Amino acid sequence: MTVEPTPPGAPLTLWYTAPATSWEEESLPIGNGALGAGVFGGVAREVVVLNEKTLWTGGPGSREGYDHGDGAFAGTDGPDGSDGSAGAEALREVRRRLAERGGLPAEEVAALLGSPRRGYGAHQVLGHLRLDFADAAEPVADYRRELRLAEGLATVRYRAGGVTHTREYLASRPDGVIAVRLAADRPGRLSLTVSVDTPREGRRLRGSVAAGRILLDGTLEDNGLRHTAGVDVVPEGGTLVDGADGTVTVTGADAVTVLVAAGTDYAPTPATGYRGDDPCPRVTAALDAARAKGYPALRAAHLADHRELFDRVALDIGQVAPELPTDRLLAAYTGGDSPADRALEALYFQYGRYLLIASSRPGTLPANLQGVWNDSTTPPWSADYHVNINLQMNYWPAEVTNLAETTAPLFDFVDALRGPGARTARRLHGARGWVVHDETNPFGFTGLHDWPTAFWFPEAAAWLATHLHEHWRFGGDEDFLRRRAYPVLQELVRFWTDELVEDARDGLLVVSPSYSPEHGDFTAGAAMSQQIVHELFACAVEAAEALGDAAFAAEARAVLRRLDPGLRTGSWGQLREWKDDLDDPADDHRHVSHLFALYPGRRISPTATPALADAARTTLDARGDGSTGWSRAWKVALRARLGDGDRAHALLAGQLRESTLGNLWDTHPPFQIDGNFGATAGVAEMLLQSHDGVVHVLPALPAAWRARGSVRGLRSRGGLTVDAAWRDGVARSITLTAHRDGTVRLRSGLLGGAHRLWAHTPGGPEPVHARPGGAPDTVEFPVRAGRRYTAERPAR
Repeated sequence: MTVEPTPPGAPLTLWYTAPATSWEEESLPIGNGALGAGVFGGVAREVVVLNEKTLWTGGPGSREGYDHGDGAFAGTDGPDGSDGSAGAEALREVRRRLAERGGLPAEEVAALLGSPRRGYGAHQVLGHLRLDFADAAEPVADYRRELRLAEGLATVRYRAGGVTHTREYLASRPDGVIAVRLAADRPGRLSLTVSVDTPREGRRLRGSVAAGRILLDGTLEDNGLRHTAGVDVVPEGGTLVDGADGTVTVTGADAVTVLVAAGTDYAPTPATGYRGDDPCPRVTAALDAARAKGYPALRAAHLADHRELFDRVALDIGQVAPELPTDRLLAAYTGGDSPADRALEALYFQYGRYLLIASSRPGTLPANLQGVWNDSTTPPWSADYHVNINLQMNYWPAEVTNLAETTAPLFDFVDALRGPGARTARRLHGARGWVVHDETNPFGFTGLHDWPTAFWFPEAAAWLATHLHEHWRFGGDEDFLRRRAYPVLQELVRFWTDELVEDARDGLLVVSPSYSPEHGDFTAGAAMSQQIVHELFACAVEAAEALGDAAFAAEARAVLRRLDPGLRTGSWGQLREWKDDLDDPADDHRHVSHLFALYPGRRISPTATPALADAARTTLDARGDGSTGWSRAWKVALRARLGDGDRAHALLAGQLRESTLGNLWDTHPPFQIDGNFGATAGVAEMLLQSHDGVVHVLPALPAAWRARGSVRGLRSRGGLTVDAAWRDGVARSITLTAHRDGTVRLRSGLLGGAHRLWAHTPGGPEPVHARPGGAPDTVEFPVRAGRRYTAERPAR
């Protein structure tokens, strides 16, 4: 089987004319959720950086010892389950000082509440697959390295010594392996040596080579985590020799398939010390099955699985794929309205969807700060889960860009935090329910450390819970709401019912202590804290009412009525970040935490709360557009919610120009994947919004995309798939596919003039009689599950 070339100018393809020399800036990522790989595409030596998402140091068994961040205080839980430590008392002391002084430096609060982390750990690179080729001395011509987003394939193609060499790389979700297919267009011209290594010292790995299989099996020195990596080398023709040095050499083959499988004994269960079964049998079984299946069948299964997700959404903003490699396309990008600029923007939007598919599939941990890609044993921020925005941002595009299945690892992760989080809630806060703070790991770390500006964020769990609620709002699965989302919402309502305190200034309930990430002093009632907790209680009321739990709805509503809303304008027209008017108009801090209620929240909008929307705009103007990659991405969505498409587009352009690496990974710096996901969500928000109960099509279309375009397959809340085509900035046609019965309020400039609205039925088109939707350019009409509805301008 030969690897087919991609024609020049193919859409949705990252391509380059030289091998990568930097993992961070140039390698091409593939992944199946659990396994990831970074492809360099070298000629003489190919290096593929391998990752397994559960390969972590730290946790139970760590040589440093381990606690959940709530063990800094002496004592143990009392026999009646009450708090038996000094944690709750320390928290009361912080509150007393806040009431007395109004604000406290972060260092003072950290000294009272924090302690150094023990055994927190970090994600670990698994190792490197190395392919050393025998024809390295031959001159190379026509080199091309690609990542085909629609197929989930990386490819390399070049000519050397009169032979065309092709390689194809995939990470198969159905078969649980990474596969590399090597081929030459002349028989017997493929010779190479295959090896695999790991960078960890003291790794206690046992290696074996037999019949073309390299097997590395061992434990991490830090915590004893067992891990296995297996490589199968399968030649077609030629000879295969197992080396005493742990290598496999193939000589004179027509083609070679290299299969990689890996696993650890990690399990998301605190009761077993986060340990499960020996990974070696699973790894060898995966290799056996993949080898028996053969590469053509592996490839076909991978393509079917990947395309079923990726192909759901298509975006046409007038792009024309240029005859420029992606790194040169990025370097030439101006943010204007040229077809080449729009090609990069459309590619970047779909790249975010590709990365989410590759790094978050059911049965794995969620996408971390680097998705599933890491080349270090000491990665930035441990490549962990920051939950003061970063993990949440990873999943902003999931529902709206029609990848709801990718949220399953996030929801499983939330469930795994509930037990450890209940212990932290009891010991540290003296509260019911559960909590997680600023950072967490796969071992249930839910408490505190001692970095002053990034250790306290008890609102994180409430924010995470809104993702479960949004999954229900988009999909309408009542069983999911009842079994998964509602128990989480109830537990967090109980936590915050116990945790909120009455503010002596006005009698309202506030979060205290409260810290606006990662900025300023500790206060009581910072805007973001109040907005997140308000969103939690609002979600809980909606869920309780949908499930007929009137008693709990009344309980949550009673707290909601007394809750400080966290929505105040300040002396220079800004939305206040803190309850007191402390904002500095010259402050350009990267976090705009107090705009949570605009996005991803839903309490600020230009139509329902125009004064607050103006205050949010004033805040954004003051903070400016320059920042880190993830911050720019957030601002894209914030500007889109304000209906300011041109400013959203300018922010997207800034992210591409200043916060994007040559392989289109987002950079903080360094590489941090949340900016990719946030930007994709922001583009979707420019095209479709539904947070306020109205399906608003093209709410923030920028001038650069106005001439002509279309989008297919976005999802709205209420169980709808939305397609739209536009010309001169106005939709010419909109098609909604209903996935459940209901009533739709549809908003578009199309509806402000002459238009037709009909249902697609087995008997042909049927006119739909819509009624006014209570706002300009808005209509309301009933829909039935499984039926499509189209609104369009009449032909001229």
